[in-house]
Amino acid sequence: MIFVLSFVIILYCPAIAFLIYGFTKVNTIDYTRLTPKTKFSIIVPFRNEAENLPVLLGSLSKLNYPLELFEVILVDDFSKEAFIVPSLKFKVSVIKNIRVSNSPKKDAIVTAMQIVNTNWIITTDADCVVNKNWLLTLDNYIQLHDIAMIAGAVTYDCNNLFLHHFQQLDLASLQGATIGSFGIKKGFMCNGANFAYTKSLFQELNGFDGNDGIASGDDVFLLQKAAEQFPEKVHYLKSQNNIVITKPLNDWKSLFYQRVRWASKASSYKSTFGKGLALVVFAGNLSLVLAFILLLLGLLSFLNTLLFVILKFSVDAILIYKSNQFLNKSKMRYFIFSSLLYPFFSTTVALYSLFGKYEWKGRKFIK
Repeated sequence: MIFVLSFVIILYCPAIAFLIYGFTKVNTIDYTRLTPKTKFSIIVPFRNEAENLPVLLGSLSKLNYPLELFEVILVDDFSKEAFIVPSLKFKVSVIKNIRVSNSPKKDAIVTAMQIVNTNWIITTDADCVVNKNWLLTLDNYIQLHDIAMIAGAVTYDCNNLFLHHFQQLDLASLQGATIGSFGIKKGFMCNGANFAYTKSLFQELNGFDGNDGIASGDDVFLLQKAAEQFPEKVHYLKSQNNIVITKPLNDWKSLFYQRVRWASKASSYKSTFGKGLALVVFAGNLSLVLAFILLLLGLLSFLNTLLFVILKFSVDAILIYKSNQFLNKSKMRYFIFSSLLYPFFSTTVALYSLFGKYEWKGRKFIK
């Protein structure tokens, strides 16, 4: 068994090191000097978000961008109560979601597409807050590059709860892997809370055709389709001005189901690199779980277990540190405890996602 565990760690460490290298290859860009020209439609699918939507709209009202160059389309996915839009200076439309598939969010985006009058579309979530230069930075990047899709960063607004910082470290690892994959020209992942693309590209890709039976993945599957057909048109915008802030979850059950929802997409990736990396990461976490079990059974020495832990934690720490510094420049709190817990959490999520059901927004979904 020690040879199997050693083989997994030998695969895992170079894979993460390769992502660290890729992370450093993506330049940080924060320029906003060009006169804005791009018209944007911001699509926000929502369900029972009366508390969060005013905060999002408030941050949008502070955007350093001409009001006539953007609109907001709120897509109500059968909320219990209708959302009344406050008085705002920019255009806001509220429309009802038209359900045709197993994915409420994909349906919401397709529904919004019917009234979109701009070429550039941005999707975000109702529980987010955007930077005042969010659109201006996107516009400047679009003006200087021949592109049709842009992935951007998302981070959490954490308080002192261990649960919140656990999520932040997990998200930092995901964001680090995302940026790193773009840096080595293998971009396969993004976050729908900060995702921009042209309407013409969406139409050319036939939207979500081929994966609309999967409840989640409005972001990842669309990106992978685009990267497969038009790789030079898909970029990652690594910018402090372009980071979207969202809320962490407040209980472990919701976090577990959210991560199951995210993990359930991996088996349907079109990206061979993405599938391979997901398998290596799963094997790396599973190997530590097995090492701890073997240690307790007396079948693996403490020194060998410690060596596996140090090797894995070392590469993880570098990637997470770099990503966390970019996202919020804060200290990595509870890193050691989180790192000990994470392999067990991640392995359980991955195994459950293969066959389990999960709940989201008051609905139950089957894998």
